[in-house]
Amino acid sequence: MKLINLILNLLWLIFCGIWMALAYTLAALICFVLIVTIPFGVASLRIAGFVLWPFGRTAVPKAGAGAGSLIGNVIWIIFAGWWLAIGHLITSIPLFLSIIGIPFGWANLKLIPISLMPLGHEIVSSHDGFGGR
Repeated sequence: MKLINLILNLLWLIFCGIWMALAYTLAALICFVLIVTIPFGVASLRIAGFVLWPFGRTAVPKAGAGAGSLIGNVIWIIFAGWWLAIGHLITSIPLFLSIIGIPFGWANLKLIPISLMPLGHEIVSSHDGFGGR
């Protein structure tokens, strides 16, 4: 299973991972400009690493995340989340047009919820492998 995840991650990196990771890194740099938005920048960098190498890992709700995460996610959606979600949607369309790209298109669509609400989630190793949650 680890070999399959490695192959999928390498193909993902070539087709769309590097571009989406750069988008998250740009969002993080913009968030680091203001002191108040530094937690958003940290979350964006965490997701950039996840988007760079997603197979074999998954995002799960963090225990103890409360109202602060909810308020932060609303602010994130307004300023950065929807741009990144649109990026995932746009990059998934050409992937669906080829047979080999269909799993990557689905993986791109599965990243939209974490791109919209990154606070209150953590990235953990997935024991289910590709397609598992």
